[in-house]
Amino acid sequence: MSRATTDICDEHPEAQVCDAGLAAFGGRPAFSGTISTLKVFEDNTLVRDAVGQPGEGRVLVVDGGGSLRCALLGGNLAVAAAENGWAGVVVNGAVRDADEIDAQPIGVRALATHPRRSVKGLHSGQAGLPVVFAGVVFREGEWLCADRDGVVVLPSAPGTDA
Repeated sequence: MSRATTDICDEHPEAQVCDAGLAAFGGRPAFSGTISTLKVFEDNTLVRDAVGQPGEGRVLVVDGGGSLRCALLGGNLAVAAAENGWAGVVVNGAVRDADEIDAQPIGVRALATHPRRSVKGLHSGQAGLPVVFAGVVFREGEWLCADRDGVVVLPSAPGTDA
């Protein structure tokens, strides 16, 4: 079970805290895990590839450049993420199929919903790089915790040595 973000912030004033504005989706309102990062723009090919791989309890952080012109995660990808053991997905962009995402045992945070799907092959993307949005630098291998109060990031899970 995830620790409360409020407790984490009280115990770790150095924690990075996301700016307000990420809406909650998915059947798991609280989630945490080691971060894997993607940087994409209006093309969810790398998102599809990532959620198709074993998640091992990780959180996929997708910097979609804040674009709200199409969705980077939908119901089918949420099913794949849940089936492959991802704890959650955080999207600096839009999602679609909100009801289908809500039916999955996975946590999702995103800026908004949009009914249009992304266009495959439109843009290239990169995996594993630090990405910056919502006032936070998300680094591959760091730890993210999300609940109804917000999203926090630490270099490692509390109680572990980094």
